[in-house]
Amino acid sequence: MKHTYRIEVDCANCANKIETQIKELDGVISASLNFIAQKLFVEFEDRIAGAITASVIKIATKVEPDVTVEEA
Repeated sequence: MKHTYRIEVDCANCANKIETQIKELDGVISASLNFIAQKLFVEFEDRIAGAITASVIKIATKVEPDVTVEEA
């Protein structure tokens, strides 16, 4: 499965950290955060579909507390 998120992140370094940590999640096939477009693309196994959004938000807010994440 694939999901696209709108993500408002202020720094490129934080965006890189968020992308890296999402890629490390069990069941995530790929993740790409486009800092300029403020979009996060995540491909993952069906078995984690119910938890992926919560995991993305948790990681993003841990790295940058003021970040905004919405499903696109």
